[in-house]
Amino acid sequence: MSLLAQIQSPDDVKNLTLEELPQLAKEIRERVIATTSKNGGHVGPNLGVVELTIGLHRVFNTPKDRFCFDVSHQGYVHKLLTGRNDERFDHIRTSDGYSGFLTRNESEHDAFGAGHAGTALSAALGMAVARDKRGTDENVVALCGDAAFTCGITMEALNNVAGSTKRLIIILNDNKWSIAKNVGALSRYFNELITNPIYNRLNDGIESLLQKMPGGESIIKFGIKWKQETKDFFVSSSLFEKFGIRYIGPIDGHDQKQVEHYLEFAKNAEQPVILHILTEKGRGYDVAIENPERFHGASPFDIKTGKGPPSASGIPPKYQDVMGETLVKLAREDKNVVGITAAMPSGTGLNILEKELPDQFFDVGIAEEHAVLFAAGMATSGYHPVCAIYSTFLQRAYDQIIHDVALQNLPVLFCMDRAGLSPNDGATHHGLFDLSYLRCVPGIVVMAPANEDELADMMATGVAYQGAAFIRYPRGNAVGTPIKEKPKAIEVGKAKRLKSGSDIDIWAIGTMVTDAEELASSLREHGIDAGVVNARFVKPLDTVLLAESAQSTRLIVTMEDHVITGGLGSAAMEALQIAELQHCHVERIGWPDTFIEHGSSVKKLRDENGLSPQSILECVMAKFAKLAALQT
Repeated sequence: MSLLAQIQSPDDVKNLTLEELPQLAKEIRERVIATTSKNGGHVGPNLGVVELTIGLHRVFNTPKDRFCFDVSHQGYVHKLLTGRNDERFDHIRTSDGYSGFLTRNESEHDAFGAGHAGTALSAALGMAVARDKRGTDENVVALCGDAAFTCGITMEALNNVAGSTKRLIIILNDNKWSIAKNVGALSRYFNELITNPIYNRLNDGIESLLQKMPGGESIIKFGIKWKQETKDFFVSSSLFEKFGIRYIGPIDGHDQKQVEHYLEFAKNAEQPVILHILTEKGRGYDVAIENPERFHGASPFDIKTGKGPPSASGIPPKYQDVMGETLVKLAREDKNVVGITAAMPSGTGLNILEKELPDQFFDVGIAEEHAVLFAAGMATSGYHPVCAIYSTFLQRAYDQIIHDVALQNLPVLFCMDRAGLSPNDGATHHGLFDLSYLRCVPGIVVMAPANEDELADMMATGVAYQGAAFIRYPRGNAVGTPIKEKPKAIEVGKAKRLKSGSDIDIWAIGTMVTDAEELASSLREHGIDAGVVNARFVKPLDTVLLAESAQSTRLIVTMEDHVITGGLGSAAMEALQIAELQHCHVERIGWPDTFIEHGSSVKKLRDENGLSPQSILECVMAKFAKLAALQT
């Protein structure tokens, strides 16, 4: 039996000898690679923290001791060591498996759920302060990636550590990568800590001095031990010292003995400690080491080559690539058009702009709030920024959207990728709330394309609009609509009628337009005459066409890839109430008022939540039948 197969709890990890741990690490890496090759997932981050995670579970005692993982991209190893090395791990990130992130409802060993960067230190500090007030003695460990220190939240927490508690362990897991290569002054500072020659020079000098002193080898041994325990004094660590936190590092994150030694030291320290631990993203898998960005979060791949399955011919382009290519066109025409990303150039498609027009491209790191404010500042100076941020991550900059962009009516276009579901990632990554949280903001434009050509046109619309504009579009491939050579701006707030009908009018937006057309066809087969409108805009809504629908049909059906509360359906009902046209009934189709968990596919999650084509058809027919009965 393998060593990993024997691990049912962290206690089993503690029972292994130091000599057995390299074999355990090897088996863990093999398990992670084998599983992610089938399901996709965060390969590189997990391969890099194997020794560190083993060390954590040998030194500390979860669930009493509490680990806060930043983002939890690196949580697979923790899962394997806490009783989850089973069939559900085989199916991780699918409907039958564990979440790809840490969630409190999955295991008592998951002290805090995570899916966004920069949350670990604040949450861990809250736990430490609660412990101090309660008078208990558990240890609290915050595991923060180097990129998380570019988050404002992390820096805010850092400012409060020393004044809040005397016992907190902070792990700076430094692999030099987030999803893309780290940027900014902090990244350079961490690199200086790693490469600073002062420590090595002082090491040599002290050892030479000790050799000359009376006492011989005993003093030398004492000196070596002292240097190990106090190496922070020889490193340029003024940043953390200014915050009142003892810095120790850099530490080889793949030297098991060294990792455990410093974890024990931090455990017994009488002040907050930060351990700067160097890890290699993709450790043990050469393909992942050579391609750290691609293997940060990979799709299924062939283990031998690292390559995914070949793309079928004729597949439509990804929405993110359409956005990137269209932005290049717009930026070539107008040098004042610039692109801004928060550490996601490839994920958003801005890597295309970075390659073609690097002087018009900016990556600010994992700092969504700063990205929006930075865009606002540029917008005051004659530029038209295009800020590409996933829908779920734009939530983090909500204050900046309202206070700094919309209130000042600044021309910033927001491209919200991953609107709708990100099925394998789950609740933290679904973009299901943007229409609701944006629709209430005065003076802005919010739109969603039905296809890739419409996305290009909406980008031209957003760049032409002299205020804040937002475009939401889904992850993955578009529908195959040919794209015009030159995008054409759409009249703001103008919907597009696709089909006429006398019984029902279906108003759909974004990806649901295709579903609406299929629903209309199915309704006609049941003798119900259904029209279809591509709403295109949820703000401003085309109230003129909506009023016509209300006056000519019995029922308006709204369809949106968005939570049902506050979206297109709510906007339609509000507009009808204002126009005093409530006699026309509205049936809203959207995601239920709950957090949607991860699943194998969009289709499966839709089936599970009453949004399959058949479920929608039955719902609409039942509503129509009820109205018909009332009118007879």
